[in-house]
Amino acid sequence: MSSPSERLAVLIDADNTSPRYVRALLDELASFGTASVKRAYGDWTTTQLGGWKRELNQYAIVPVQQFAYTTGKNSTDSALIIDAMDLLYAGNVDAFALVSSDSDFTRLATRLRESGKRVYGLGLRKTPASLVAACDRFIYLEVLPDEPPAPPVDDESDEPQLPNLQSLLIRAVNATSQDDGAVSLSALGSYLRSSHPAFDPRLYGAPKLSDLVRSQHYLTVTGTGGAVQVRAKSSSPAKTAAPKKAAAKKKADKSRA
Repeated sequence: MSSPSERLAVLIDADNTSPRYVRALLDELASFGTASVKRAYGDWTTTQLGGWKRELNQYAIVPVQQFAYTTGKNSTDSALIIDAMDLLYAGNVDAFALVSSDSDFTRLATRLRESGKRVYGLGLRKTPASLVAACDRFIYLEVLPDEPPAPPVDDESDEPQLPNLQSLLIRAVNATSQDDGAVSLSALGSYLRSSHPAFDPRLYGAPKLSDLVRSQHYLTVTGTGGAVQVRAKSSSPAKTAAPKKAAAKKKADKSRA
């Protein structure tokens, strides 16, 4: 099982991944652990990767430059693989997230798992089955929330805009809830801090996270103290309408008989 305290190395093959998925994939990985290493690999001198600049800055992803020394050869793969092995031997991370749809990373994934590391794969539906099978878990980017890129922060403004609270909390509940739709307040807080390091309920006018979630009309909060549970209202387990409707139909059938 993964742990919220698990240290992740997120290694992104920027040549084969669109920057539009960055926010969603980092949110997804926040439910598995903390991204202590975030690197994106590519030839940043090319115009094809121009769309990455804002995401690299906004999410503190380190761009790793790799020139294409030979036409038709992908040097980015080699750079990512070398860095992954360096991180493996340094012992500073607990798991790896390989963001790519390239089957060339299949052997890397199996090698990391052979060393006892958990491997998460993230890529498009076109990802070859070999890479999918080589990971402990593989997540298709197409199933992640497709949100428009955040507007760039105006360096001249006094305060950057806060993330939309409802979107933030609903995404956090959905990412961390159990089969019954409930998540503990502590697990919810851990996810929020991992996915948004600057998150603070006081920014939204509440002294504590428990006060913040209780004041949101789209959430159901039960329990007290360390047993507080949070649900999105659409995930409430109290679904009695269907049985009542079935009972009424059965009664009507008997009357007609």
